[in-house]
Amino acid sequence: MMKKALFICCLSASTLSFGQSLQLAFLKYGGGGDYYANPTALTNLISFCNKNLGTAISKETTYVEVGSPDLFLYPYVHMTGHGNVVFSSQEAENLRTYLSGGGFLHIDDNFGMDEFIRVELKKVFPNNELVELPFDHPIFHQKYDFNGLPKIHEHSGKRAQAFGLIVDGRIVCLYTYETDLSDGWEDPEVHSDPENKRQEALKMGANILMYVFMQ
Repeated sequence: MMKKALFICCLSASTLSFGQSLQLAFLKYGGGGDYYANPTALTNLISFCNKNLGTAISKETTYVEVGSPDLFLYPYVHMTGHGNVVFSSQEAENLRTYLSGGGFLHIDDNFGMDEFIRVELKKVFPNNELVELPFDHPIFHQKYDFNGLPKIHEHSGKRAQAFGLIVDGRIVCLYTYETDLSDGWEDPEVHSDPENKRQEALKMGANILMYVFMQ
């Protein structure tokens, strides 16, 4: 079973530094949803963190399947898409073991995933509910201060919300809804987001990674 200490190489008062062997991954899932959306997102977030947080995360990212034993190689896994998501019973069990053992899943709804992912998460942790994180939660106040989750894309005009799936007192899954953070992480020409919105998205992403590895 994974231990968080395996992933954190050095902590200091002002700098969080991970070893070069640390790698992040996208989650590949079934059901027809576009798990491959936002392919440049993690690379850009990593570059931002390495420059502004003093981290040393590998810029190489990969896709890992929900039910694969390789899931346990990655301390942080990012999931996005617009549509359907389906976890088999084996995949749900594998994901539950991964998260219970110290792994972290960040789900960023790219508009259209919400009705599906909530059902699938109940397969993973039937007795745990997604809980909205208040504005004073530490995840919003790491290196960068936010008054809640920034809104990167409007879509249906609903407010941006951050939900946590809490198991044994630890957030094992962060679900960001109606924000499109990872769209903001992508190369500028992909979505033509204003630079201030891209910076908001990257800074919030940096906060998430800091929180994940320091909680």
